[in-house]
Amino acid sequence: MGQQAGTGRADKKGAATARNEEAVARFVENFAAAFVEAGVQRMPARVFAALLASDSGAMSSAELGRQLQVSPAAVSGAVRYLTQQHMVSREREPGTRRDRYRVHNNQWYEALANRDQIMKRWEEALREGVNSLGADTPAGRRMAETQAFFEFVGEELPLMLDRWRARREELFGE
Repeated sequence: MGQQAGTGRADKKGAATARNEEAVARFVENFAAAFVEAGVQRMPARVFAALLASDSGAMSSAELGRQLQVSPAAVSGAVRYLTQQHMVSREREPGTRRDRYRVHNNQWYEALANRDQIMKRWEEALREGVNSLGADTPAGRRMAETQAFFEFVGEELPLMLDRWRARREELFGE
């Protein structure tokens, strides 16, 4: 291990094996395309997919730029978005002034847990909307239904995340 940007990996017996970088590049672009279809901007989607596909789960801006064949400015904007969305974290390379960007093993859990806070804010805003428009108006009823949906998700999400923690422990021992 220790290869830069995750260029190698160990097989089940611990022997080093070469990564098929062409297959990795195809995965990154395909996974990024799925994210774009879900509403994520293209460059953050590509950066996230590249980090996810790296063996270490972390890469520098220069490594991301080389792998994705994009400018440092494109990487910078993408990681800014991803850190704001709690999808990656920034860490300092020991002994340098360079940053590395990391996707965590429990990234999806963290992303959903952070979404819970956002949904609570939406719920409050919708409650205000229902009060402002009147619960008896068509718009007020629509907002009330949306608010009820977010309340439901807010009640169910912590239970689901608890079940996932137990399942993750069962599957991966973490």
